[in-house]
Amino acid sequence: MKINKRFILSFVAPFMILISGIGLIFRDNSRKIFYLPIGLMGIVIISEKVISRQLDRKNILKTIKSYKKVK
Repeated sequence: MKINKRFILSFVAPFMILISGIGLIFRDNSRKIFYLPIGLMGIVIISEKVISRQLDRKNILKTIKSYKKVK
């Protein structure tokens, strides 16, 4: 059985946020700052995917509408 790499990589960003949350909760105060970049990168990765997906959908809709006007 072959596992798709994209399927595994789709869990990386939520896992980064989870690790950051656990680190912020259970570490002492001097080391909490090290978990912030991991969480922020996870949030940025997810939000970038959402924004790019929305832009792609808008572009596809514009293309479809332009073909309707030609006919």
